[in-house]
Amino acid sequence: MVAMAVAMGIGRFVYTPILPGMMDGLGLTASDAGLIASANYAGYLVGAILAAGNWGQGREHGVAMAGLAASTLLAAAMGLTESVGLFLAIRFLAGVASAFVMVFLSTIVFSRLAVAGRSDLQAWHFGGVGAGIAISSLMTAALLLAGAQWQASWLWSGALSALGLAVVWMVIDRGPAPAHKPVAEPPMPRSTSMTRIVVAYGLFGFGYIVTATFLVAIVRQGGADRMFESVVWLATGLAGLPSVWLWGFAARRWGLSKMFAVGCVVEALGVAASVMLGGYVGPLLGGVLLGATFIAVTAMGLQLARQLAGNAPRRVLALMTASFGLGQILGPIVAGIVADSTGSFTAPSLLAALVLLAAAVVGRGAKA
Repeated sequence: MVAMAVAMGIGRFVYTPILPGMMDGLGLTASDAGLIASANYAGYLVGAILAAGNWGQGREHGVAMAGLAASTLLAAAMGLTESVGLFLAIRFLAGVASAFVMVFLSTIVFSRLAVAGRSDLQAWHFGGVGAGIAISSLMTAALLLAGAQWQASWLWSGALSALGLAVVWMVIDRGPAPAHKPVAEPPMPRSTSMTRIVVAYGLFGFGYIVTATFLVAIVRQGGADRMFESVVWLATGLAGLPSVWLWGFAARRWGLSKMFAVGCVVEALGVAASVMLGGYVGPLLGGVLLGATFIAVTAMGLQLARQLAGNAPRRVLALMTASFGLGQILGPIVAGIVADSTGSFTAPSLLAALVLLAAAVVGRGAKA
C-alpha cells in the first residue's frame, strides 16, 4: 500500500492538485497542461510494456525499489524547473518509474499473498492509490495555509515519497519471488468478447483521465475557495481506498462484465456532475464518484481480459495496456484543446462522460 501510494497516488496523480497553481504561476494553457499529463501516461504505457517482458524475472525487488527511488527524485525535480520541455521529460520518466513499481512490486506482493492463501488482500494493495491521493490532498492544503507556491508542492511530494521509500525499504520481503521458468505463450484467443473488452478499456482510459487530470482545475475555474480544492481531492482519495474490495464483492455476485459497465456509468455521472451541477456539490460529487470507480474499473477490466485470454496472459496484458494507455494519452490532449477553444472544461468533461457511456455499452457485451 505504501509503495502504491508513493508511485501511483503521489507519483502519477499529485499533478492534479498542483496543476492549477502551475497554470496560474506559469501561464500554462489547458493544452499545455494536457500535454504534460499525457507525457506521464505515455511513460506509463512504455514502462508497462517493457515490464511485461521476462528480463525482470528474479530482479523484482531491485527494479521495484529503483522505480520508487526514481519516482521520488522525479517528483522533487518538477519543482526545480519552469521549462515545459523539462516538465514533459520528467513526467514521461516518472510514468515509466510508476509502471515498474506497479508491475514488479505487485509481482512480489501477489506471490506472497498466493502462498499465504490471502489473495483477498490484493484489494488493499491497490487501495494504496487512494491513500496516496488522500495524503497529497492534505499536503497541498497545508501548503496553501502556509502560503507556499506550486514549486513547494512538488518538493514536498518528493519528501513524502522519500519517507514512503524508507518505509518500504525497511519492511519489504527481500526473499526471491517464486521462480517460474518463462514459457512461450500461444497466440491470444480471438473472439468478439475479447475485442469488446479491449476497445472498452481504451474508451474507459480516455473517459476517466480527463477528470482525473483536470478535476482540481475545474474547481478553481468555478471560483470556489482554494481550500475546497484539497477537500475535493481528499474525497477522491478516501473514496478510492475501499473501492476495489467493494466492487470486487459486487463482481463476484453479478459478474465482471456487468459491474465493469456499471462502474463506467457511475463514473460518467460523476464526470458530468463535476461541471453541470456547479458550486460545491458538483465537483465534490465528481471527486467521490471518480475515486469510487476508476481504480476498481481498471482492475475489473484486466480481470475480465485475463479470463478471456486462456493461456496467453502476458499477451493480453500488453494489448490491454496499449489500449488503455492510448486512451489515457489522447484524453488530456483532446480535453486541453477543447477547453482552450471553448474557455471552460464543460465541453471536454461532457465528451468524457459520453465516452465512458460508450465504454459501458461496449464492455457489457464481453462475456468470459
